[in-house]
Amino acid sequence: MAETKTQRVTVAQRPLLLSWAGVTDQGRRRETNQDAFLADYPLFIVADGMGGHAGGEIASRSTVSRLQALVAAGEVGRPGIENALELAVGDIADHPDTTDEGTGTTLTGVFLDSEGDEAHWVALNIGDSRVYLLRDDRLVQVTTDHSVVQELIAAGKLSPEEAEGHPYSNVITRAVGASELTAPDYVSIDLRPGDRFVICSDGLTKELTDYGIQHFLREHLDPAAAVDAMLSAALENGGRDNVTLIVLQVADEADSSSPSEDTAE
Repeated sequence: MAETKTQRVTVAQRPLLLSWAGVTDQGRRRETNQDAFLADYPLFIVADGMGGHAGGEIASRSTVSRLQALVAAGEVGRPGIENALELAVGDIADHPDTTDEGTGTTLTGVFLDSEGDEAHWVALNIGDSRVYLLRDDRLVQVTTDHSVVQELIAAGKLSPEEAEGHPYSNVITRAVGASELTAPDYVSIDLRPGDRFVICSDGLTKELTDYGIQHFLREHLDPAAAVDAMLSAALENGGRDNVTLIVLQVADEADSSSPSEDTAE
């Protein structure tokens, strides 16, 4: 069972409450769980590892470990993240159990950037794990997959419907650790009360449509309840892969009676 955590933030003298929960599961067909996640203010990320029996686990956990250290040092931002990923690439390459089977990991998520005049979210992405945003009751995919299928869609050679069962649907074009690191794609998002993010590996999106994700967000206002419901549905629908997701949301503190942690100005 997931647990909802909270954090107060103040933006333009307006007190807001962030709440989130995350969960990861081996699924019903995999022998190991090669996913990992980090949900620690101000950074929320999911990593989906790949490569050999142990390679994916090495890659995802090495990456999460480096990013966890970044949070602990209070250095979350684009330069710090890219430096942490460079270190993770070295960790992966140097690990005694790393194989030559394309060991690497996707990385996707958001962080709260409070530098400058106004705080805002920054979504980041390498690979085909995704960030979704539910705003004004409309769900949109914030990140763009780095995959062969997505390139075919962008080139007009494949429709989104045809992509569902495409034989190359699992082939990604960018990863952390598989080759020389390419910086993540970044998308800036304004900070609004009522927004809800879903950060997930493709183990969720293989089993739930965008409509299904939106349905469970509508049905469950508490992040922990929402992630538990989506995980259960993904497993019931087949659980063909490891499943990892985080639900993160923003509320006016005055509208919430949830307990809070430290205030971040």
